[in-house]
Amino acid sequence: MRRRMYFLLPDVKRARAVFKELLLARIEERHIKVMAREGTQLGDLPEAAILEKTDALHGAGLGLIVGGATGAVVGFLVMTFQPAGLDLGFAVVLALALLGAVMGAWASGMIGTSTPNTHLERFKDEIARGKVLMIVDVPGGRADEVSHAIKKHHPDADMRGFDATIPRPFP
Repeated sequence: MRRRMYFLLPDVKRARAVFKELLLARIEERHIKVMAREGTQLGDLPEAAILEKTDALHGAGLGLIVGGATGAVVGFLVMTFQPAGLDLGFAVVLALALLGAVMGAWASGMIGTSTPNTHLERFKDEIARGKVLMIVDVPGGRADEVSHAIKKHHPDADMRGFDATIPRPFP
């Protein structure tokens, strides 16, 4: 299991140095993402994608559950109060639950793409002031080791905590 670590760095130059330090510590590049104020040139640093910056996945998951449940309830109602002349079985419940789940995931996912990631809300002001946020997913047993190594070589790297569960693994 991986733990997500957040580091606030004063500028892109320091972010590059920490990025290289992480690579030397054998943290794969795909487990490191960087967020900065819009318009900041990150160069070769791996920028966070739309799925990391927004609540799209959270919204899609919530929509999947709510849409599926709503579809199932509607399916039971249709099955219970069948129109005259139609013999609808349990398949209508499954079909409407599936349709509701797909529609709910799609609609909520679309809404989620316009909502900033709630896990990153606490960093919004510092990013707006020009700091760089580095998000690193490390193996659970190495979190303290990586944190100490970065603080040792880069004392201005502001470690801002851990997430025990990762909202989404990086691809």
